Amino acid sequence: MIEVLASMARGPVFLAGEVMECLITFTNPISHLSTSASSEMLAWASAQIHCQFHASESRVALPVQGTKQDVQAESDTVLIPSRGEGGQCMLDTPPKILFCDLRLDPGESRTYSYSEVVPNDGPPSFRGQSVKYVYKLTIGCQRVSSPIKLLRVPFRVLVLHGMPEPPFPQDEEVAPSNPFLEEEEGGRRDDRPLERALDMLTITSRRCPHLFNITNMRGKVAKFCIFKTVYRLGEDIIGTFDFSEGDIPCIQYSVSLQSEEEIQQGYQRRPGQSISVTGHGRHLESCLHTASTHFSLPVPLNVTPGFSTDIVTLRWRLHFEFVTSREPMESHNVLQNQPEVTVWTGAEHVDVDTFSWDLPIKVLPTNPALTSYVSQFTGTNSINI
Repeated sequence: MIEVLASMARGPVFLAGEVMECLITFTNPISHLSTSASSEMLAWASAQIHCQFHASESRVALPVQGTKQDVQAESDTVLIPSRGEGGQCMLDTPPKILFCDLRLDPGESRTYSYSEVVPNDGPPSFRGQSVKYVYKLTIGCQRVSSPIKLLRVPFRVLVLHGMPEPPFPQDEEVAPSNPFLEEEEGGRRDDRPLERALDMLTITSRRCPHLFNITNMRGKVAKFCIFKTVYRLGEDIIGTFDFSEGDIPCIQYSVSLQSEEEIQQGYQRRPGQSISVTGHGRHLESCLHTASTHFSLPVPLNVTPGFSTDIVTLRWRLHFEFVTSREPMESHNVLQNQPEVTVWTGAEHVDVDTFSWDLPIKVLPTNPALTSYVSQFTGTNSINI
């Protein structure tokens, strides 16, 4: 028996275009003191990244494809990373051979480093109501004349649209140099996709207040201010309401952070199919006789930023709901000579109107190291072969 352990060095979350590194250790766990100790042999091992696509049959109409026989001969040495999994393999990287003819003595271990660029042309990891995109690193191992064993390590991919492609490698003699920087530091800084992506995300820290007048058919309800409409994962969405200038009393309001999952028209199961809406947080407040107030909604670290593919589009919005009174509501004023104990009873019956409003926002990725803390994946997996 040989134990195979795969561990991602930096965690299970990556930006598309980053280099993923994984340490893969092969161990013969039998102690050399055992009387039955013997050497173990592996014919080969290889690894590659692939993305599995799953679709709900009741909501997504995919083109009919020919049936593929998911059978692998015992002596076959071709690695099929998606073998035995549901859905479709929509992209994969070329397999990389880790070794051939590995011999492990009792108690001996060998560690190999696998590195690969996470594809830029794929979708982000997403688990929606209609479709799912799941990324995995698959490691295939085989003994001589034995079936292939697969070790899968799931991980999460974030996609930042508009991120520049990695630069082409330049010859050291031709590439321009900066005399004020060390050569290693200067070259490494420009070649790291993560640093370039984080530089692009700094635009989300800029604040530019947006003001909106909230009105219904009876008049003005409030003035709403939001400081920006582009947010990163983990940021707080903060907005303020000013009811002092309103003509219509507002009794209650709620703000919900929602995502909209829309199937593209060519893949809808039914014409005019409804959009799937998912809530990710809600703020509810009673605001009668309130001059001003505010709310704060965090963008969860485990959600998927907005994206679009040929099959599905994911958008984000703030959904507002207001409950207003049809009649003026008299405020209760406390007089100076009034007794200390005063009981104010609200109206038993109030005629109200309700209306809603949606404000589109953008949700972008953040530093993958932050999302690794709340990821459902550990970045580590093992198997015995």
